[in-house]
Amino acid sequence: MRRKELYKAVIDYFRQAMPVAETELHYDNPFSLLVAVILSAQCTDKRVNLVTPALLAAFPTPEAMAAATPEQVFPFISSVSYPNNKARHLVGMARMLVEEFQSEVPDTLEELTRLPGVGRKTANVMQAVVWSKPAMPVDTHVFRVSHRLGLVPKRCTTPLSVERELTRHIAPEDIPTAHHWLILHGRYVCTARSPHCGECGLQNICPSCEG
Repeated sequence: MRRKELYKAVIDYFRQAMPVAETELHYDNPFSLLVAVILSAQCTDKRVNLVTPALLAAFPTPEAMAAATPEQVFPFISSVSYPNNKARHLVGMARMLVEEFQSEVPDTLEELTRLPGVGRKTANVMQAVVWSKPAMPVDTHVFRVSHRLGLVPKRCTTPLSVERELTRHIAPEDIPTAHHWLILHGRYVCTARSPHCGECGLQNICPSCEG
């Protein structure tokens, strides 16, 4: 199967199997999502969702978090991965929002990645989820599933190379949702260890199928 045909088959399947696909992080506005995404690095969404209600109750706005110290933020996030670094990132991010962006979360890759704790993946999440921009965040799930399905060639060994390959083949209007399709498929079906190939609707076209 040619790659163009493969992409069409995969997208058509996901569109039917997951007509609603969205982030599993809980958020109310761009700031709360940015906080959640920063915390989600190398941490499960489930854990982040347990932490953010109390954290955002204490520091609900960029101004409130900017006025805090990392030591004040730390107890709220001590159960996530790398809490010391993330406490510093959250406070630094909030202070930059207040000082340089009028307390508004920016919507461009260049501005977002200036914020402490915000790399390309986090910036792409914000662009895709909040503003429905054709941005493709590549986490471990997207990276793994893209390779297993044959959507990207083996030479794509970095998240950026996978991102560029996916955005080259997926229609811009589908990219924000395709990001969620790939994540959810990787999280619940095409898992890192012992993928559930027997439960996968793509097993007939997947070059990695173990079923």
